[in-house]
Amino acid sequence: MTLLSFDRRCSEIVAQTQLLRGAIEGADLTRPVPTCPGWNVGQLLRHLGGTHRWAEEMVRTRATGALPDQHFRDASRYAEEDAAEVAPWLVEGAELLAETLREAGPDAELWTPAPDFGQVAGGRADFYARRFTHETALHRADAALALGAEYTLDQEVALDGIDEWMALGSLPMHFEVHPWMRELLGPGRTLHFHATDTAPEVAAEWVVDLTGDAIIWRRAHEKAAVAVRGPLTDLLLIIYKRRPARSAGVEILGDEKLLDFWLERVSFG
Repeated sequence: MTLLSFDRRCSEIVAQTQLLRGAIEGADLTRPVPTCPGWNVGQLLRHLGGTHRWAEEMVRTRATGALPDQHFRDASRYAEEDAAEVAPWLVEGAELLAETLREAGPDAELWTPAPDFGQVAGGRADFYARRFTHETALHRADAALALGAEYTLDQEVALDGIDEWMALGSLPMHFEVHPWMRELLGPGRTLHFHATDTAPEVAAEWVVDLTGDAIIWRRAHEKAAVAVRGPLTDLLLIIYKRRPARSAGVEILGDEKLLDFWLERVSFG
């Protein structure tokens, strides 16, 4: 179930960046980011702005392979950043990416780090529109957690964010890149995530099925070995390892050790 259109995703890249800009105004960007060990807020922002520009070039040039990315992976030189300088630069990169994506259209062909599989639009520009919607939203959460700021997320964005995580996290390629993920598979191993603050018709429930020879997920209301119940955005942050599963307002029913093992082994995000 895909809730966000290509155009909405392009808009969200900018909207999430604008919200991030508002959160960092006047902030101390040297504060460490607990969810991104080794970075402070300024380094996080330079990383995000760098990924926006990298993706923009990928789409604009219809790249047939990955472009160099060390400039945003190594943030060591950005330890002393000024919000007044970084904020407009950050927004500019997001706007450039959104504009380039719209000019290309969702079906423009280019290299992507994941193949075309299930709900993953590999090999097309839409992959980058979706990926950077949620990359931006989650790094906004990182900054909010570091700065002690409030974090809320639009329901449709959060739903699409969990769907995308599930789709990417279940790609068969993970077993080749991260062989230890095969250890997740086993009889009786099922997980159920249930958002408690959405209407029934939203169907904000996800099942992860590890009982076969592949990782399978689906939107469904089913009994599972372990169930995690909590607000939608909290579920997203737990799945992305941005918030502990044992948090206020979150209920865990069943095999807690399976949940811990799954969170330990999943590699995407």
